[in-house]
Amino acid sequence: GEVRANGSVRIPPGGYILGRSVEYIYMPNNLSGTCVGKSTYARSGILVNTTPLEPGWHGYLTIEIGNICSLPAVVYVNEGIAQLRFDHLMATPETDYEAKKGKYQRQTETTPARVL
Repeated sequence: GEVRANGSVRIPPGGYILGRSVEYIYMPNNLSGTCVGKSTYARSGILVNTTPLEPGWHGYLTIEIGNICSLPAVVYVNEGIAQLRFDHLMATPETDYEAKKGKYQRQTETTPARVL
C-alpha cells in the first residue's frame, strides 16, 4: 500500500502490507519476545502476523498487516497496531541470533521474505 498525504494506507480486501516498527529494537540474549496484533484491530478484520523476537536480534521489526475482510481497510502510519510481549529466559541460549548470523539482523528497512 501507498502512504497517502494524511498518513493512511489502504489495504485491499484479502490483501496485506508490510510495515516497519518506529522503534529500533535490541534484544539482549536473556530475553525473547513476540510481536502480536491488538484486539481492537483484529475485531475489525485487520490481523498482524505473530512474529518472534529472538535473543540477540536487533533492528527495525518488519510487521505483516493483513486484511481478512471483504472490504478495504485503512491503517495509519505511527498508530500502535501491535504490541510486544517479552519473556525472561532462565538461561541464555548457546547460540543467539547474532552468533548464528540471522538473515534479518540489523535490518533498517521493511524486509520482504528471503526464501531460499
